[in-house]
Amino acid sequence: QVQLVESGGGLVQAGGSLRLSCAASGRTFTTYTMGWFRQAPGKERDFVATIRWSTGRIFYADSVKGRFTISRDGAENTVFLQMNSLKPEDTAVYFCAARTRFDYGINYQRFNEYDYWGQGTQVTVSS
Repeated sequence: QVQLVESGGGLVQAGGSLRLSCAASGRTFTTYTMGWFRQAPGKERDFVATIRWSTGRIFYADSVKGRFTISRDGAENTVFLQMNSLKPEDTAVYFCAARTRFDYGINYQRFNEYDYWGQGTQVTVSS
């Protein structure tokens, strides 16, 4: 079992920044990949970014490329999402996810490719 706890969400004006954190605990040594997803009201859960735990390989959704940065702190078992130049359309609940199944070396972008989820943190960007 892997437990994930997100923090750092809040209300920010358009053009502002927020930094989300995801602290992992439990059987974290079995975690291959961490990801961030987001879900706006009435919409599906969309992929935002992913980072491979061992190599640090990163992949972003086109909608956030150049504005968001995913990173990890292995010593603290924490993944971060630095969000800059925020737009109203970035408003959503942001979820952290962990994949512990076998790693085939691809960029995992579907929610059903992840095994554990945090409770989510609300990000609201006002115009």
